Amino acid sequence: MSRTRPTRNGEQPMTSIGIIGAGGIGTALARRFATTDAEVLLANSRGSHTVQTPDDRVTAADITEAAKADIVVLAVPWNRLEAAVANSGIDDWSGKIVIDPTNPLSAPDFPPADLGGHVSSTQLVEKLVPGAEVVKAFGTLTPPDLGADPTAGGRRVVFISGDHPAANGTVARLASKAGWAPIDLGLLAIGGPLLHFPGGPLPTLRLRLER
Repeated sequence: MSRTRPTRNGEQPMTSIGIIGAGGIGTALARRFATTDAEVLLANSRGSHTVQTPDDRVTAADITEAAKADIVVLAVPWNRLEAAVANSGIDDWSGKIVIDPTNPLSAPDFPPADLGGHVSSTQLVEKLVPGAEVVKAFGTLTPPDLGADPTAGGRRVVFISGDHPAANGTVARLASKAGWAPIDLGLLAIGGPLLHFPGGPLPTLRLRLER
């Protein structure tokens, strides 16, 4: 069920963003998305009462509540993805955009995960959320870089890749509203290897678009 509701002027719908994972990446994204006109929910595996929100415009939520949003961000460690999706209570993700900022590394030693021949780890994420339009984004920067003002000294560049152009466009517009300069790399078969960590050339690059 969508949580989309009218804006205060009643003219345009407000997008809801549910972030599953309240660690460094999830909290940084919540901080930036709070600067847009979106409703932002931040959840972790321990329940809403344990979530520390980075902004008073961010709502602490349970995973099941965050998963009902129009756009869902899976900001959890790679080895916890399957459990996070299972705890969402959703079997059919049709009609939702899912943002994947994860990198296929598992704690504690962080060995690269076996992708089973896939060119992008996001292709494996797609199998966990059947029906969703999955977009790879926000996985190339550290939490401090993601949470910082992206407009200081030029707009911070973020990269987007996915097999659904309309979903890519939605995420790009969201990123732009939050202050980033989004670059759409196109399909996962093309953009996925560029964004892949380890091995891809784009992770950790701190690029800015000059004004």
